[in-house]
Amino acid sequence: MAGEEEDRPGADMTSALGALLGYRAYARRWVFLLVLSLLNFSNATLWLSFAPVADTIAHHFFLSTKQINWLSLIYLVASIPSGVVAIWVLDSVGLRWATIVGAWLNFAGSVFRTLPFLFIEIQDPFAFLMAGQSLCALAQTLVIFSPAKLAALWFPEHQRATANMIGTMSNPLGILAANLLSPALVKKEKDIPMMEFAGLCGALFIVFGVLGALILSLYVDRTKQFTEAVKIGFCLTSIVCVAFALVSQLQGQTLALAAISSLLGLFGFSVAPIAMELVVECSFPVGEGAAAGLVIVLGQAEGVLIMVLLTSLTVRRAEPSVSTCQDGQGPLDWTVSMLLMAGLCALFSCFLVVFFHTQYRRLQAEAHVSHSIQEDTSPEAADHEPRPAATP
Repeated sequence: MAGEEEDRPGADMTSALGALLGYRAYARRWVFLLVLSLLNFSNATLWLSFAPVADTIAHHFFLSTKQINWLSLIYLVASIPSGVVAIWVLDSVGLRWATIVGAWLNFAGSVFRTLPFLFIEIQDPFAFLMAGQSLCALAQTLVIFSPAKLAALWFPEHQRATANMIGTMSNPLGILAANLLSPALVKKEKDIPMMEFAGLCGALFIVFGVLGALILSLYVDRTKQFTEAVKIGFCLTSIVCVAFALVSQLQGQTLALAAISSLLGLFGFSVAPIAMELVVECSFPVGEGAAAGLVIVLGQAEGVLIMVLLTSLTVRRAEPSVSTCQDGQGPLDWTVSMLLMAGLCALFSCFLVVFFHTQYRRLQAEAHVSHSIQEDTSPEAADHEPRPAATP
């Protein structure tokens, strides 16, 4: 199920059915999946490479911490308008050109980012850093929308969830690399013990998320229980979210927080590729790029709103806290924000379980076409075909 014909405009509408009409699954599909995964990995690493060492980078370039934080936030902001364009590119121009454009944007952005480090005489390093991050942000939407479409175009139905999982989970692996490599390469003595432990929790979250996604994708590829897997995953995630909101307010609970971070990844992060496949199934015959892309864009917009809301609900307090900020101001109280996050997660999970019911339209369409083909090629059908009249 590969070739030039699949990459034409509008081919995404029939790609799921094309496999039943004579397409072959070529071994080179794994090479293309590897390329897309590496591109996804590198883009995520570029996204958060500044965040773990924000104080050091700000001091080096005489910038504020807020400016450094914008180097990461630009990804979320840019993804909302650029995501609409990325959906059109994937479903109208094709996966091949979307991947090529995304790779060049990623490359150009990484080059711009390095210029202030190579040429210290640059007067405004922030402009180059922001320009590079913006180009990488534009590449992100093309990259993260692609796994669902690649799985539909190049992989048979019993491998789609696994292929989508590999392409999707390469993104958090890039985030993991950024969180581990940046503090290791940019040393700052007094912050090493705190790193952001938080880095260990992030690593556990991603590692267990990838492990859970691998197991769950293999299971769903065999059973096709997309809805059940997503609902159970979200319910378990909401329970762990409540536990995190409570335990994070206590001191000396490092082991408990590490365990909770692992469970958050195992239950919550692992359902991401399954949810993308479920979106494609219930929205068929809408193109895979449009279906997955719209969900991701809405998720990014929701993420920005939640970040702003949770931050605005924090208050300063005088007593010591485990969440003490390193900006010379008093510690922040995140109690209300954490409880609100847990409440929203539990509420949305309840809505999902009670009100979300869907048919797997793509699988039904494939089964219908497969049944029709079997009927047309059966010996009984051949016996009933009219025979040509004998010639004198």
